[in-house]
Amino acid sequence: MLNLRKQILVAIDGSPLSDKAAEEAVRMAAGNPSQFKSRIYAMLVLPNAPRNTFTDFVPAPPITESEEWEELRKRIFYVIEKDAREADIPLEIKIVYGDPAEELISFADKENIDVIVIGSSGKGFIKRKLLGSVSQKVAKQAKCSVYIVKG
Repeated sequence: MLNLRKQILVAIDGSPLSDKAAEEAVRMAAGNPSQFKSRIYAMLVLPNAPRNTFTDFVPAPPITESEEWEELRKRIFYVIEKDAREADIPLEIKIVYGDPAEELISFADKENIDVIVIGSSGKGFIKRKLLGSVSQKVAKQAKCSVYIVKG
């Protein structure tokens, strides 16, 4: 079997479970014995900016334009950046706005991703039915493989 470079997309949100997913993505990329290095895309999906109402005269800037953003960004991506650097795996950081599942699936289709690595929060049955599950939606709708990391 021919082992070529893999394109790996990992969902990052700064939670311990996304850190665990990041570690799994790096392990997956580092475990590829091919001469071609795998590449990891770490994606943070932020919610859409709140809609302005008629009482808002000056809309609030996106969080990525705040003074605290750089420190927050470092904390969110710390594990994936450290692990990828230590394993000498190429890493690209992506920050987008929108629905997490839709953005992950869309990016995976556009970039020909081989596998999406995502954490599962382990919500109970009721919460999952009411709020939905990003990992379930990605697993059902993605055209590529999906590796779900449980806590």
